[in-house]
Amino acid sequence: MARTKEFDENEVLDKALNLFWCRGYNGTSMQDLVDGLGISRSSLYDTYGDKHTLFLTTLERYRTMQAAAMIRMVENATSVRDTIRDLFRFAVGETVADKLQKGCFMVNSAVEVAATDKKVAAIVNRNMQDIESAFCKAIEKGQQRGEITTRHNARSLSRFIFNTFSGLRVAARSGADKKVFEDVVEVALSVLE
Repeated sequence: MARTKEFDENEVLDKALNLFWCRGYNGTSMQDLVDGLGISRSSLYDTYGDKHTLFLTTLERYRTMQAAAMIRMVENATSVRDTIRDLFRFAVGETVADKLQKGCFMVNSAVEVAATDKKVAAIVNRNMQDIESAFCKAIEKGQQRGEITTRHNARSLSRFIFNTFSGLRVAARSGADKKVFEDVVEVALSVLE
């Protein structure tokens, strides 16, 4: 007879995500996971598989939560410029408030692991394509309404915005101060005028 799990799988996934986010994939050992998740090694393997499988699951979970929220916000925008500004301001506020300087889990994973791990690269690329496409559709609407410049096509602008947003998250890891972030956002938004 199978034993019932004595832990909440989603809660454990969130703890694992946080460990990987703070320490990175390579900086998180199986023992760190066992200690940090509060479950036995056998339960960890039985439920989530190995460290790599657990990492992929947490990365996909993060993607589902974070990217989906950003995409919904962009798709439902009444003012594309204001929404993009709000997204940047939210990222800056979150970054400045984060004393651990974690940055973005997706961006961190792209920098640390994607170049050598095809499965991580696939998740990172799907995330990028989904967000970029959402920005592109929104920017096209903004261009049609005269709210955003047509000097550049919507795809180019969406790529620029996405990469600027990602760059802010990389800078967060270095502890750049708020003025640096505000300058980047101001210049990025000026490109849309």
